[in-house]
Amino acid sequence: MKFHYPNGKKYIPQEKASATNKQKEKKWTYSKRGMTLEEDLNETNEYYLLRNIAVIHKKPTPVQIVQVDYPKRSAAVIKEAYFKQASTTDYNGVYKGRYIDFEAKETQNSTSFPMKNIHEHQINHMKSVIAHGGICFVILCFSTQNQIFLLEAKHLLTFWERMAEGGRKSITKEEIEQTGYSIPLGFQPRIDYIKVINDLYKLS
Repeated sequence: MKFHYPNGKKYIPQEKASATNKQKEKKWTYSKRGMTLEEDLNETNEYYLLRNIAVIHKKPTPVQIVQVDYPKRSAAVIKEAYFKQASTTDYNGVYKGRYIDFEAKETQNSTSFPMKNIHEHQINHMKSVIAHGGICFVILCFSTQNQIFLLEAKHLLTFWERMAEGGRKSITKEEIEQTGYSIPLGFQPRIDYIKVINDLYKLS
């Protein structure tokens, strides 16, 4: 199935564009279940919801279907569609009266996080969330090392401005370790980012 951005540019999933067949088969090594970052976060959010801790969901991305095939009378196959609008961030919701908004990104690079994985419209969205008093951050995963960090949006914006002014186009792993917060992988919940939020904003 083909997806296109609002400007008509063809959408190519990052994993598909960069992964080899071997990499596609190599899922997370910390779990035999082969979970991805998105699946882990969705499971974490379900854990929060069922225990009345927080209400946080992945944002749906609206699409416009432009081509559908009907190989069988009882089945329809979408062949081409367009994203109606550029996406903002991946997740949002509410926790103890505070608005939560965050993006989730993973990289196979072991020494730095490429800023090309973040888009300008997402940066602008994060600025707006911060301006209105929301809690905004990005969860970064170094998949080859099974390490996950929470990086507050205010720090991400600083690194973005550095790049915009001609500086490096990535955030070093050391910088993330210095400004971000490590989230150890657990069982229930899988990625307990609320614990970090509690410590940062004194909400516990």
